[in-house]
Amino acid sequence: MTIIYLGSALFVILFVAAMAQFVISAAERRQIVAGALQGTVKQEPPGSRFDRLSHRFNATRFGRYLERDLALAGITFPPILVFACLVAATIAIPYLLAQLLAPLFALVGLVCGYALLRAWLHRARERRKERFVQQIPELARLLSNATNAGLSIATAWAVAEAELAEPAKTEIQRLNAAVRFGASLEDAMLQLNDRLPAREVRVLMSTLVVSARSGGSLVKALRDISLTLDDRKEVRREIRTTLAQARSTSILVTVMGIGMLLMLNVIQPGTVEKMTQNLIGQLALILAFALFAIGYLAVRRITRIER
Repeated sequence: MTIIYLGSALFVILFVAAMAQFVISAAERRQIVAGALQGTVKQEPPGSRFDRLSHRFNATRFGRYLERDLALAGITFPPILVFACLVAATIAIPYLLAQLLAPLFALVGLVCGYALLRAWLHRARERRKERFVQQIPELARLLSNATNAGLSIATAWAVAEAELAEPAKTEIQRLNAAVRFGASLEDAMLQLNDRLPAREVRVLMSTLVVSARSGGSLVKALRDISLTLDDRKEVRREIRTTLAQARSTSILVTVMGIGMLLMLNVIQPGTVEKMTQNLIGQLALILAFALFAIGYLAVRRITRIER
């Protein structure tokens, strides 16, 4: 029976992933056809039903909120598709926990769908920010070389947009687009710092803002920053490698705790359900989950690298 439940959950996940890939491929095909017909057809082809539904969803408050978070995380999935996955997880996870463990665990599963979405978005956003931070030394060198060649700082940002890869390319495109639409370069750089709050980004943006306000040797400052950030990147990489074992252990211990409950219920069916119906069992479960959560959060806090 357990294998059937796990197989059903796996089927739902694979089905949603396949639908996501199908929708993205269909959107790309429509864009290619529209681009090919742009010179011969003056009227754009009408959008599909999914496009109209997605547009309506994006106009809602939750849709705008989800669209902004997906953009900050660098995720190209349509917000309505992510929302559908959230609804599917909110339905599937409580049912799975209720069948594998006990009906009381379905209440925990109701929170898991939203928690998984937030964790996924947070992890994607942090990984994207980390990739951008790793590109900061190269960005500082490009800006330094461009300004040393006699270009203005605004033109140097355009050169950096053409030279750098993702995610720096997208963020610099937003910066240059803000400048083209009337925002000052200083405000555009501060907006970039707000979108990607990291110490390296803050140092670079602060240096550029101060140089724009009071002058000074911008080329030398950018070269010094690039060298310093290169050293800082290597130090962060060594620290992350050193702390990887502690972080992996905290995750493994938490997963083992949940796995022990599943194994106990498989060996003696109904054991976890009986625990949830008894006061001592309920207190034991609450205390165990609280200890696991405290241990996991404590390890994360200790091993966190301050930015």
